[in-house]
Amino acid sequence: MNDKIERLREFVATISRLVEQTGPGTGNEAALLAGATGPLRELVAHDDWLPDAMARPHPVYYQQHLLYGDPLDRFSLVSFVWGPGQQTPVHDHTVWGLIGVLRGAELDQHYRAEAGKLVADGGEVLLSAGQVAAVSPTLGDVHRVRNAHDDQVSVSIHLYGGNIGRIRRHVYDAASGETKLFISGYSNALVPNLWAQAAT
Repeated sequence: MNDKIERLREFVATISRLVEQTGPGTGNEAALLAGATGPLRELVAHDDWLPDAMARPHPVYYQQHLLYGDPLDRFSLVSFVWGPGQQTPVHDHTVWGLIGVLRGAELDQHYRAEAGKLVADGGEVLLSAGQVAAVSPTLGDVHRVRNAHDDQVSVSIHLYGGNIGRIRRHVYDAASGETKLFISGYSNALVPNLWAQAAT
């Protein structure tokens, strides 16, 4: 496994350089999204690097595992593990983000405010393994995500423009539009060892 973690290490180094070059401010959001999309697509094109501990489902709740957190909180990389039929509430992010599907498939439903309520913004979009989608306050930041499968686990890799587990965000009641603050935290107690060396 140690030789496979190189994919993750290279991705983190690439995003670190990108953030350093473009800066984390919202004025550079388009450049960050454009620059990170290709590397994330390449990462999720290979399903041989994610540690098993970061891909295990919970029987009741979806899992959000921190894979890497930038020391300056400029970005974070997370694996989302969806058991059969599991979904998020309607929620926002408040920062830019990219979602790449590693295994299985997800259904993504965006929402917009209309007359003080949330309404579906188009239909659900199917994201299959290898596909990447973006979210941000400027592109559309309120959505619900669910496992597209009722009989298998799906896993996606999310890159966010901040430490998503520490950011104050909102969940929404889709019918009333009422919001509630939340901080998601992370499901895992340990993170992958990016500095592991392959046996020689």
